[in-house]
Amino acid sequence: MKKPFIDRVRISVSAGKGGNGCISFRREKYEPRGGPDGGRGGSGGDVVIEASDQVGGLTGFYYQPLLRAASGGSGGGQKKTGRGGADLVRPAPLGTVIRKAATGELVADLVEEGQRVILARGGRGGKGNSSFATSTNRAPRISQPGEPGEEGDFELELKILAEVGLVGYPNAGKSTLISRISRARPRIAPYPFTTLAPYPGMVEDPEGVREPITVADIPGLVEGAHRDVGLGHLFLRHIERSRVLLFVIDMAGVDGRDPFDDYHHLQRELKLHLPELLSRPFLIAANKMDLEPAAEKYRRFLTRTGLAPGRVFAVSALKEEGLKELVRALFRLVPEQALPSSEPAVPDPGPAPESAGRV
Repeated sequence: MKKPFIDRVRISVSAGKGGNGCISFRREKYEPRGGPDGGRGGSGGDVVIEASDQVGGLTGFYYQPLLRAASGGSGGGQKKTGRGGADLVRPAPLGTVIRKAATGELVADLVEEGQRVILARGGRGGKGNSSFATSTNRAPRISQPGEPGEEGDFELELKILAEVGLVGYPNAGKSTLISRISRARPRIAPYPFTTLAPYPGMVEDPEGVREPITVADIPGLVEGAHRDVGLGHLFLRHIERSRVLLFVIDMAGVDGRDPFDDYHHLQRELKLHLPELLSRPFLIAANKMDLEPAAEKYRRFLTRTGLAPGRVFAVSALKEEGLKELVRALFRLVPEQALPSSEPAVPDPGPAPESAGRV
């Protein structure tokens, strides 16, 4: 059975306890008055989270939410230091945000391969009696216990790292589109919410010059997604990372919806969730142009939105028509993210159209 995609989880961490210090005295043949030689305990292990591109979700933390590092060993005679407790290092996917569960305080945002954060530090080992010897107390019989390791509760949230995020209603053809422009093979079916989890795919540069970019297929959006209606909580969380938005609009209105209404509602949900999303560069894939009603609705869509043809691409993901031009446009747009203020913003949706209540 396939494991579920987990993108939010709460964990408890416990670092290792430091080892106890040792009370020991030298006992050698020619040293009848041998002094104290008890060593200190070893340090406890840390609990560490490391970003890795080999991990796709937080499933491992979901099934093992308690992370406990090893404790340090006790000190020994002849001033031997106890063995240090091994660190517990757990991989997390790129894009993982870590916060303190009690306060919501941001601890780390893991966005680079190999990036590490220590969630709990191991306790220090206690001193042995050799550390307490003085000129007036040459044979101390005291030692220190090891310090306890740090503990805490944390919330891990995954926000997928993708240059391009697909935005669209269920059945708009997002999964078909990403399967045609990348090697991703998401589940495709003619009913809503076929996509139940974000699905990234690598898209190659048609010119063969640039490195591939990541495009994420995300669960379809419905009205009220910002209030977690439908699968909106899955969609909106992951779209925050995308530097470019690609609206996928069903131009044929297969489900009885109007393309302009869909576009308007998508913008509105983005604005209600995170207004900053409206400033992201965007393109529109006017999909299902192979169907008969699409041509007329496409002309009306361009008129009502007032968008330039270079912003809207008439495509058919099913027939693989117009996709090369769309991909080239995406590659032209993605590098321009260094100057977001110079990018055209998604127009404010303004007042809702008369059919705003339809889904």
